[in-house]
Amino acid sequence: MFPLDFNLLDFLDIILVSILLFQLYKLIKGTVAINIFIGIVSIYIMWKIFSSLGMGLVSEIFDQFMSVGVLALIILFQKEIRKFLTVVGKTSFENQKLFLKPSNNDKYLSSKNIHEIVQACVNMSKTKTGAIIVIEKNSNLDSTIETGRIINSELSSPILESIFFKNSPLHDGAVIIQNKKICAARCVLPISESTSLPSSMGMRHKSALGITEQTDCLSITVSEQNGSISFFEDGKIKTNMNSEKLKNNITKSAQ
Repeated sequence: MFPLDFNLLDFLDIILVSILLFQLYKLIKGTVAINIFIGIVSIYIMWKIFSSLGMGLVSEIFDQFMSVGVLALIILFQKEIRKFLTVVGKTSFENQKLFLKPSNNDKYLSSKNIHEIVQACVNMSKTKTGAIIVIEKNSNLDSTIETGRIINSELSSPILESIFFKNSPLHDGAVIIQNKKICAARCVLPISESTSLPSSMGMRHKSALGITEQTDCLSITVSEQNGSISFFEDGKIKTNMNSEKLKNNITKSAQ
C-alpha cells in the first residue's frame, strides 16, 4: 500500500474542482454540448487511470490527445465559454449592487410603464398577434439595438401593438425597451441552443430565451399560434402568463 499524503489544501482543491465541474454541467445541461462535455470528462478520467497503472503506450496516446485538449475545448465550446464568462461577470456585478447605489434610476420601469407593457401583451394575446419584447436591466443591449431600427418613442400599449401588427414593416423581430422608452424595433436576438423548450415553441421563443441566457434582461413573447404569453428571465421560461402573473413578474424583476 502506498502512503496516503492528503492534507487540507488537497481537500480544498478537490472541492473547488467539483464545484467548477458542477457549474459547467449546469450551464450546458439541456444543450447539445452536454454529450461532448461528458465525453471529454470520461477521456480525462481514463487518461489518469492508465497513467497511474503505468500503461505507457495507451497513456501516451491519451497524453497526445489531452495536449491539444485546451484548444479543442475553446473551439468546441465557444458559445458555452462566452455564456460562462457572461454569467460570472453578471454575478460579480449583481454582488456589487449590494454596496453600490444604482447610478441611473431611469432604467427602472414605473408602474405605468409596466401597465402599458402588460396591456399590450394581453391585447395582442386576444388577437393572436406574435410579439417579442425585451426589457433592458443592467446589461447593455446597444449591440442588439444596432441590429434593428431606432425608434426612441413613448412606451405605450397602442405603439407596441402597432409595431407588431402583422402588416407593419417593423413587426418581424424584437422590440427593445431601454430607459423607459421603446428604443428600437425589428432587432435580431441570439438563438438559444437549449433543448428544454417544448417542441411546439419556435424561433420567437428560442430568441427570447437566448437573450436572457447571455444578459440579465427580461423578455416576453406572445404566440401567434395560440396567443399564449411567456415570460423569460435568467435563461428560464414561465408559460401561460395572465395579466396579473405577468405584471407581478415584471414588477419583481424590473423595478
